[in-house]
Amino acid sequence: NSQVFLRIPIMWSAIFVIAFITFSYGLENGLGRTPPMGWSTWNHFQCGVNENLLKDAADAMVDLGFLKAGYNYLNLDDCWEGNRDKNGYINTDPKTFPGGIKPLADYAHSKGLLFGIYSDAGRLTCARRIGSLGYEKQDAEKFAEWGIDFLKYDNCHNDGSPEKDRYEAMGRELNKTGRPIFYSICEWGKSKPFLWAREVGNSWRTTNDIRASWVSITSIIQKQQMITKYAGPGGWNDPDMLQVGNGHLTLDEQRSHFSIWAALKAPLILGFDIINPPADAKALVLNEEIIAVNVVLFNRGEIPQVITLHFASHCNLDGEITVRDLWEHADKGIFTRRVPKHGVTVLKLTGGTPVKKHNESLFLQHVWDDDIVDNQVDVIVNGENLSDLE
Repeated sequence: NSQVFLRIPIMWSAIFVIAFITFSYGLENGLGRTPPMGWSTWNHFQCGVNENLLKDAADAMVDLGFLKAGYNYLNLDDCWEGNRDKNGYINTDPKTFPGGIKPLADYAHSKGLLFGIYSDAGRLTCARRIGSLGYEKQDAEKFAEWGIDFLKYDNCHNDGSPEKDRYEAMGRELNKTGRPIFYSICEWGKSKPFLWAREVGNSWRTTNDIRASWVSITSIIQKQQMITKYAGPGGWNDPDMLQVGNGHLTLDEQRSHFSIWAALKAPLILGFDIINPPADAKALVLNEEIIAVNVVLFNRGEIPQVITLHFASHCNLDGEITVRDLWEHADKGIFTRRVPKHGVTVLKLTGGTPVKKHNESLFLQHVWDDDIVDNQVDVIVNGENLSDLE
């Protein structure tokens, strides 16, 4: 059963977006009532992981304020795996994780964190370590024994069988353990998981891996169109982990990336060096107001654009409305803003009454560059010209 859970207008210049998002309820395992927030080892450290790094990361998440802001999952990605014993149970790499996983999970729990781990629905992981295909029962039992709270389950080196079958197999075994484990399906959107994964897991990847580049980020954003209605409490679309603080993204690009992931209600999994975080990135992701975003003005274009927000036509709202700029931390009135190239303005609207009901989920209704004339952007939703931006 679907119900309106959140309305998020997202406005682009060069591409202009209005989204009225209908969410559906997902897997009822008590987890993922809101999108998960945390940090993963992969984007920055990849295979350069060990026990001490995980403990230092746990300390940093608490001491630097990340846990307080809501980032409570500490996720160990690939490259922890060792061999299997004679009964098929997996062990950790004896060089980098000689003490095993359980002491690390216990340490994270002692700090108030939740602990996640990685595996793969193939014979090998993406880093060519031992995968879980054919050993779902043994691995699920070990994850529960170790105190795991989150499983990212990848799709490399599989046997070609349907993704749905392989991900259901691990989901069943996780459920049998009786331990609540957030199940993050990572099959890269190959089999349209938004059509089936709500009954299997708590989130599902919608694209291939994200890169720390503007081209990668904008490509992923475009691929979220018309699938937001499949996500909601219990199960979320996952456009991949955040690349804020990585690569050579400008500050405006990082703000846009983070703001749109928040507006999409995507998982917010950080990926920079959390032990020694870049100052700008740390300040950006600790802006707790952004997580409450409900309007984004996004300029994907190569020149600055002046955008005026018209409440009735753009947001379906009339009456007295309070506008707060979540990056400036300031209340506004009628809103006109010059948005830099690749930049974003993020707003929270309170008050007002709906002008009319929207029966469809509208997201990423595009107006391309050719439609921009004399600095105006036409707003096209389902083929109807609703308004323009001045």
